[in-house]
Amino acid sequence: MSDDRQHRIRQRAHAIWESHGRPHGHDRDHWDQATREIDAEDAAVKKPARAAAAAKPKTAAKPKPAPKAPAAKKPAAKAKAK
Repeated sequence: MSDDRQHRIRQRAHAIWESHGRPHGHDRDHWDQATREIDAEDAAVKKPARAAAAAKPKTAAKPKPAPKAPAAKKPAAKAKAK
């Protein structure tokens, strides 16, 4: 267990103990609750980073050009009179 994580759990367990009126004999319960809360915080911090990387849009495909309109027909040439 990293020193920082253990320190955070210790602080949280102490706060839980105080909030419950400093009861005797519940130290393990408070430690377990603090561990769950710290683990949940750490998981919540890591998830958005992964989700953002996974949700990153792929490069967009270039749009296909619109089909060209058919060219206007030229009028037919008149036949020469003989």
